[in-house]
Amino acid sequence: MSIGLEVKEVTTQSPHGIYLYDPSKDVWRLIATEGDPYIPKEDGAYVIYFDNTKCPACRRYDPIWFGYIRSVARKLENYRFVIVLCDWFARECKSTAAANTFRHYDVHASPTTILLYVKNGKEVYRESYEGVLKEDELKAVVEGFVERAEKAMRGEKVEKPIKKEEADVAELIKLLLAIIKSVEKEERSAAQEQRKS
Repeated sequence: MSIGLEVKEVTTQSPHGIYLYDPSKDVWRLIATEGDPYIPKEDGAYVIYFDNTKCPACRRYDPIWFGYIRSVARKLENYRFVIVLCDWFARECKSTAAANTFRHYDVHASPTTILLYVKNGKEVYRESYEGVLKEDELKAVVEGFVERAEKAMRGEKVEKPIKKEEADVAELIKLLLAIIKSVEKEERSAAQEQRKS
């Protein structure tokens, strides 16, 4: 595979691997396909999108992700934007570097967005968000990240700007309650029909 390949956007047709955004050229550069997981060593903030080509939710996230990154990358100094691309997590991946990165960060949902803060060559803070982030959520997560990381390094309590997991659980509970009500209504209707007969 061609390390150094540059694309405007990483798509389902792109080679599997690890891509780094170059804001000066507005391109994503393929930086690794084989080998060890991507573990940043240069100081700064890293925003990593774990993308699966067979993931319908990732396709919904793509326009949000690419548009947002394009609009802020030049303004956010010391941020690096990364995509890790496989077909289906580490199980179906033509890139050992990408598969190893999925494993290293223990990613089992897609899309997943992980933010890392590296200081003195070591990861000192991490946040992880599963599922599609809307543009305002992505903005809240990314643009306050360095401040949250520095707060955590001082030993202060840090709250994530969005509680994606809690929102997803709340939506699931609402759906289950709606199903239960619907089943109960059908059972009552069936019982009434039976009494009439």
